[in-house]
Amino acid sequence: MASSKSLMNLLTFTFGSAIGFFVCYLLFSIILEEQIKIQPHILHNDPHGQHSADTDNNQLQGQMNFNADSGQHKDENKNIAEGLYQKVKILCWVMTGPQNLEKKAKHVKATWAQRCNKILFMSSEENKDFPTVGLETKEGRDQLYWKTIKAFQYVYDHYFDDADWFMKADDDTYVILDNLRWLLSKYSPEQPIYFGRRFKPYVKQGYMSGGAGYVLSKEALKRFVDAFKTNKCSHSSSIEDLALGKCMEIINVEAGDSRDTSGRETFHPFVPEHHLIIGYLPKTFWYWNYNYYPAVEGPGCCSDLAVSFHYVDSVTMYHLEYLIYHLRPYGYLYRYNPDSAKNPEEQSKNEAEEDNQKLKQKTSEN
Repeated sequence: MASSKSLMNLLTFTFGSAIGFFVCYLLFSIILEEQIKIQPHILHNDPHGQHSADTDNNQLQGQMNFNADSGQHKDENKNIAEGLYQKVKILCWVMTGPQNLEKKAKHVKATWAQRCNKILFMSSEENKDFPTVGLETKEGRDQLYWKTIKAFQYVYDHYFDDADWFMKADDDTYVILDNLRWLLSKYSPEQPIYFGRRFKPYVKQGYMSGGAGYVLSKEALKRFVDAFKTNKCSHSSSIEDLALGKCMEIINVEAGDSRDTSGRETFHPFVPEHHLIIGYLPKTFWYWNYNYYPAVEGPGCCSDLAVSFHYVDSVTMYHLEYLIYHLRPYGYLYRYNPDSAKNPEEQSKNEAEEDNQKLKQKTSEN
């Protein structure tokens, strides 16, 4: 009888423990799942590791034409931007792959790529319909530098005389070409220099973040291609941006300062919120140790003339297109001029007088 009672107690204890363990497992699973949902998109403390935005989440199936309502902006004065388009010619090439043409590359094609003087999409294989240039490489992160080397060689062989500057961007990078032209207009394409988001480890003069994109002058491109013909540079690493930066230092191509006249960064390795929201990126994150110049979080992080943002999914690609090129506050005339006199009060006074003259002229015409 005692033995039977002991067995019953043991069974009851075992069954209760099993139920308790199962309930705890469910609770921890639910809590963990909720934590994952609210985690920032930055998941890897590795500047060259795969990013969560490389997944299929938040991807659009179709593309949109954001220029259909261009009539709303017919009164805008675009003379300066149009003048720089002719004066500062930029060839853009976008790093992509067959698996990303529909998920990513087509949204680049529908938005910022239209403002390049020439746009090329570089892939491991040719696609005549998209179209893409086939570099005859394999896909994968360990192939990025091979693709970069071959892409710049292709550009040099086929389009060297068609542009002054040569921009490399990923298929999840958003680039504001008008702001890039303003930055580059202060330099000669015959100068051996390149620009991007400048990182500091491993290379004395620093190197440019691959994700934020970087742009080579005509002379820099020539030296880069020649360096592989003369064995000054080689495929020394699969880490594309670092390897390219080491090569640039070897061939005496300067790592340029891409900050604006206020000292704010223009090339950004993440989406705007990661830079703008204080505390979004933990201080243990690699980013804080990699910046060549002191990194700033919050509104002071980013220039009003920002050039690029990285890890931009297809939805955010259109968000940025709308906010940058379409949204306008009513009643304001845009007057920010980074090249103007240093005295802001004098600048505001002069520009206000100019605006009043324009308003009077427009009123008299009506």
